[in-house]
Amino acid sequence: MLKRRQIRAALVGSLIHICLIASCYAHKSNFQVAPAPDRQEGQGPYSQLILREVIVINGTGAPAFGPADIVIEGNKITQVTIVGTPTSSVRGNRPQLKQGGREIDLSGHYVMPGIIDMHGHIGGSEQGTPAEYVYKLWMGHGITTIRDPSCGNGLEFCLNEKKRSADNKITAPRILAYPYFGQGQSTVFTDPEQARAWVRAIKAKGADGLKCFGYRPDILQAALEETKKLGLRSACHHAQIDVARVNVLNTARWGLTTMEHWYGLPEALFDGQTVQDYPADYNYQNEQQRFSQAGKLWAQAAKPGSEKWNAVMNELLKLDFTIDPTFTIYQASRDLMRARRADWQDEFTLPSLGKFFSPNPDSHGSFFFDWGTEEEVAWKDNYRMWMRFVNDYKNRGGRVTVGSDSGYIYKVYGFGTIEELELLREAGFHPLEVIKAATLSGAEALGLQQSIGSIEAGKLADLAILEENPLANFKVLYGTGHTRLDRSGILKQVGGVKYTVKDGIIYDAKQLLIDVKNMVKKAKTEATQH
Repeated sequence: MLKRRQIRAALVGSLIHICLIASCYAHKSNFQVAPAPDRQEGQGPYSQLILREVIVINGTGAPAFGPADIVIEGNKITQVTIVGTPTSSVRGNRPQLKQGGREIDLSGHYVMPGIIDMHGHIGGSEQGTPAEYVYKLWMGHGITTIRDPSCGNGLEFCLNEKKRSADNKITAPRILAYPYFGQGQSTVFTDPEQARAWVRAIKAKGADGLKCFGYRPDILQAALEETKKLGLRSACHHAQIDVARVNVLNTARWGLTTMEHWYGLPEALFDGQTVQDYPADYNYQNEQQRFSQAGKLWAQAAKPGSEKWNAVMNELLKLDFTIDPTFTIYQASRDLMRARRADWQDEFTLPSLGKFFSPNPDSHGSFFFDWGTEEEVAWKDNYRMWMRFVNDYKNRGGRVTVGSDSGYIYKVYGFGTIEELELLREAGFHPLEVIKAATLSGAEALGLQQSIGSIEAGKLADLAILEENPLANFKVLYGTGHTRLDRSGILKQVGGVKYTVKDGIIYDAKQLLIDVKNMVKKAKTEATQH
């Protein structure tokens, strides 16, 4: 979720002058997001690194296989070689360790591609979350690539962190910068050529794409068409302010590559109405109303299997469109207590972030002022229809990716991404399909499938290594682990990513999360002293 000030700014083409919006919220926080410190963590890359005896989940949808040896030279995978069977001690065809190389015995460990989070905001001033906190939570969960959809800390900040990450000067996932449409402008776009010029300008600066919410249709169309023409990608949160005149079908036809959340999709599925059935006293800026009514939207869409349902789905499939559902960010809407008291909240949530999550009319997404049974039931029904469309889309060959939008609505970075895997599983995805959505499908949506997203020779060495099998239980990917009764009758925490490899550099994932715990402890101590 983009912070409220930026949402309003992004919608300025339909509302009021951007500088007036910004000035209204200038008092909200003096906190500036700090760039990550210079990298102190990680070992490598090596001239040669061999991961011995691993079980490989390669991200393509193929079943796990092993034991196998993965050979990494510098920052690239050069070999993935099966060396035997799990029921025999006989090993053969093993890659030889070269002089100066390193090998790690990982017998029985599972290796999957690094996770790609398609909706990862790099903290925020309202949340009081520095980049180091966010990055280490991501890397501690095996997340090696993120797309920042809005560059909410400023495009210059985002591009600088992107470069530092690419050079491995910081401990961070690789970053793709998607500034929100109109970012940096002091006036409203009133002519399509202005939109095209803005797209050309962000490409020249090094942006990878744009994020939009809505705008006057001809202007938004010009921006998306220019984006496609220049080889950039695009994402859109179809805001309810503008969705009556621009829904998912409109933007997909204009060249949009990825839809965020689900706004704009039910509206494209309307059959017998053109706008959502808003009550007379509805006000979009009242977020309790906004999210309460949003929970009733899918019930107004065409039914599964209907002519309208199939027509919309077939057109999106033909356009090779990507759905990035971010189920996780609305999880609290259907079960507030569960989200508020999740296992990781106490040790991993900075006090400033916890305060931001709490009901507050000035904080975007902090809308739980009178959230009851009826709202949660409506949202549970909403999820059933939403998940049905996404699963059907995947089954018919459509691309679905993983995004979290963490930093809002009780979602903590890293943990929210793993929750998204569980929710895709709930939607009907096979565990292997979930892993593919989190890896190769994300790479395809970003246009990076030749370099990341699967464990194959020639690709960058971006990996997550675990002692537990994530296909059997995605909960073992959480940094807090999974509770299991051992043979002696003692409850133990198992799981968590053991190592995250990014660009051939090995990071101790558990130590990164310890660093985060220590940040939280320190912040809580300082908070009690004031």
